Amino acid sequence: MSLGKGVRKEEEQRRGVFTRRALALGIGQLALFGFLGSRLYRLQSEEGERYRTLAEENRLSARLLPPPRGQVLDRQGRVVAGNKLNWRALLVAEQTQDVGASIETFSRIVPLQDHEKARIEREVRRRRRFVPVIVREFLTWEEMARIEVNAPDLPGILIDVGTTRLYPETEHLSHIVGYVAPPAERDMDGDPLLELPGIRVGRAGIERFHELPLRGRAGAVQLEVNVVGRVIRELDRREGQPGQDVQISVDAELQKTLRGKIGEGTSIVVLDARNGELLAMASQPSFDPNVFNAGVSNTQWREWTRNRATPLINKATNGLYAPGSTFKMIVALAGLEAKVVTPGDRVFCPGHLDLGDTRFHCWQKRGHGSLDMRTGLKLSCDVYFYEVAKRTGIDRIAAMANRFGLGVDLEIELPGTKKGLVPTRAWRQAQGKPWNLGDTVVHGIGQGFYQLTPLALATMAARLATGRAVQPHLTRSLGGKPVRGGRAEDWPSLGIPERDLKLVRDGMWAVVNEPGGTALASRLPGNIGVMAGKTGSVQVRRVSREQRERGYKAENQPREWRPHALFVAFAPYDNPLYALSVVVEHGVSGSGAAAPLARDALVEVFNRFRTPPAPPVAPGQKVAEALR
Repeated sequence: MSLGKGVRKEEEQRRGVFTRRALALGIGQLALFGFLGSRLYRLQSEEGERYRTLAEENRLSARLLPPPRGQVLDRQGRVVAGNKLNWRALLVAEQTQDVGASIETFSRIVPLQDHEKARIEREVRRRRRFVPVIVREFLTWEEMARIEVNAPDLPGILIDVGTTRLYPETEHLSHIVGYVAPPAERDMDGDPLLELPGIRVGRAGIERFHELPLRGRAGAVQLEVNVVGRVIRELDRREGQPGQDVQISVDAELQKTLRGKIGEGTSIVVLDARNGELLAMASQPSFDPNVFNAGVSNTQWREWTRNRATPLINKATNGLYAPGSTFKMIVALAGLEAKVVTPGDRVFCPGHLDLGDTRFHCWQKRGHGSLDMRTGLKLSCDVYFYEVAKRTGIDRIAAMANRFGLGVDLEIELPGTKKGLVPTRAWRQAQGKPWNLGDTVVHGIGQGFYQLTPLALATMAARLATGRAVQPHLTRSLGGKPVRGGRAEDWPSLGIPERDLKLVRDGMWAVVNEPGGTALASRLPGNIGVMAGKTGSVQVRRVSREQRERGYKAENQPREWRPHALFVAFAPYDNPLYALSVVVEHGVSGSGAAAPLARDALVEVFNRFRTPPAPPVAPGQKVAEALR
């Protein structure tokens, strides 16, 4: 009996343990299913949209489409920077079992350099196997034909078409238009367009100044891709906004003609005197910007940088020269404004000026005798302007020079343009050196520390001609809309009394048109008009008294020791339309080397613009067809 009770008690204990365990298990299962249910509800209801978006993003790929770069047009609407088709060979690594063999076979058909092969293999390793790699750009029709014929032996190689920049005027406009090149780290401005393979940005000139409007805005294409990112099909496409066209004021044909007339180390700048538009800015030597499309070789770069004539530098905007006697009009106006000289004041020139124990020579060894301001300009007498500078002082002269665009930032649309230097007493003292009266005398004839560009000298001539603060500029229209500065009234008066300007202009007229004038031989033909101008010569090497006594002649010296030749002018005299400057490095004399070039340039200008110049391009107007 007691045994039966013991068995029942043990069985009840086991049943209690089982019940407790079953209850615990049930509660655990209930908790687990509750958690899973709540998680499933959260995923489906609360976070379902997020995961649907992630899944869609894994399935879809949005890629940017580079827009066509805007064109640069000359004042007649000719394309001077456009786009052309660029046929290229691409390699898709996943479509060939042996990348190296495909490259070697291609190289036997279209030769590749060792560094090109290394570059291709490096890009293949860096990219996914289905992403194309450029093997060769700028294929000719003959090269494409050879590739197509040998296509069975070129697994993974395919021909594609893109666009590249084309400069049809080659070296004639390179200093103005500039060129494009792949973006560098400093160019990254947050625009994802710059990260696209093959994109180009402006590196110099108009291409750089108007980079953003020329660049345009990227489009986008939506693609369906598989799990590894391979494209399956195109779902949607949104074209980008093409870059805006820029019309410049330069006439390409005039530019080419003037460059054909000048030699190495020479520059000519021609402005519309009324509004400051640049009609031509010719500089020799230059370079072909198309070379930058395919990449400049080390050999080519060494050739450019070792050339003492500096073809990469625009001498018209970055060449720095003392102005010589072309500066004498500024000294005259400064003296008149300071009332230290009058038009009728006479100065006697014996051929030199003695100041203390220093003798300052006139270019005319025997002297000019007694002369007034007009005759001083006509004969370019150094002694006369030595005296005017002494009376006026360097700071007044510098202030007048700045008003005429000398030694200041002209803000032209060419990045890197130099403003030059017009010295003052404070400038010299900041160097820890005194300014003395002898310095003022030397600077009275445009020698000394002056550093001015041909562009600044042309601006000076335009302001002398019109009395307005015209600013040189290149842009006529942007995106079809004319820009400010195309009208004479856009520029304020310089505030110079008309009688003073008329006196200086009259002296410049005498230089070219009156017997005894230093540029009489370069006057314009009668059927063209009348030019007013001023010659100048700038020493690049000091001439000692001993050399003078021995009969020094600049033309007999080595070329690099000969003076620079300068000339500034405007025409017609009675209604100025055009202003220009000419600088001939080591040309000896302004009358012999620079003035004849100015005459020929103005003849070309008048012949080309006898009819009114073409207006700026209107919105939507077709000015040029796309280049192919």
